[in-house]
Amino acid sequence: MIYHIPWIYTPLRTVMAIWHQLIKTEIPELSKGSVLIRERSRVEETLQAMRRAGVSSLQVISDFDRTLTRFTHNGKTVATTHNILDNRLLMNEDATRKMKELLNTYYPIEIDSNRSAEEKLPLMVEWWTKVHELLIQQKIRKDMLTQAVKESNAMLRDGYKEFFEHLAEHQVPLLIFSAGVGDILEEVIRQNQVFHSNVHIISNYMDFDQTGVLQAFKGPLIHTFNKREGALSHAAGLRELQGRPNVLLLGDSLGDLTMADGVSKPHNILTIGFLNDQVEERKELYANSFGIILVKDETMDVPNAILRYITSSRDNK
Repeated sequence: MIYHIPWIYTPLRTVMAIWHQLIKTEIPELSKGSVLIRERSRVEETLQAMRRAGVSSLQVISDFDRTLTRFTHNGKTVATTHNILDNRLLMNEDATRKMKELLNTYYPIEIDSNRSAEEKLPLMVEWWTKVHELLIQQKIRKDMLTQAVKESNAMLRDGYKEFFEHLAEHQVPLLIFSAGVGDILEEVIRQNQVFHSNVHIISNYMDFDQTGVLQAFKGPLIHTFNKREGALSHAAGLRELQGRPNVLLLGDSLGDLTMADGVSKPHNILTIGFLNDQVEERKELYANSFGIILVKDETMDVPNAILRYITSSRDNK
């Protein structure tokens, strides 16, 4: 549906009221109880600008664990890519215990709203370095990863199929930055049959020896609070991202907000934050940081609705 508004003769306040109603009508998902938007007018203006620019100007940048994947299902926490490695096929009981100890020590620090990113950064490096060292000691076999993913409770968010397929259909690049394990991440996407050619992954990848045994991790460590460096170093090399200055960014951590720093000359960036736990403690901080906040929302309803809105105009390029 195309709306023609006589801009010259319509007072600005009236124009904004009309646009507000159009957004409300065309993206009713933004009225869900789980949605928080502090600066609604700015979000609406960004959506309008992204729609006018067309789908050829759009790229999507997303975190993976607890962003594209669910946080909980039937009252149980869903496995992250690192959790999936906590499988008897891959790790012994002692290593499993140590992994849980590390999680219980460092995860509260990662989500502590009273600590700055600068304070957290060295501790995150410490955490993931210890995890990777522990995994290497287990001599994990590459040929067991597929089965470990199958046996896990890893789940993409409800509506994931529409999300991945809509982006693929419109040839919109999906750049996934993850502090998790890239090999596991790829396997989760592949087993859900949505690993399309427009998907690009920047993560921590395992390095296997000639016998298929884990011997190291490739490249520099990627963690929650250094995604800016990853964005700057990798995004410039992806030809598919050139000429796409409009960004839809999805994350569940404040560190994810830097994932768009590698975008060349950005025009419009709309950020969506999944606030999965410790809602009351972190709500204010998230509301001041993300354009749209989704509180304990295990679906892709809002991102999907936004993508439909951006790509639905007949004037889209």
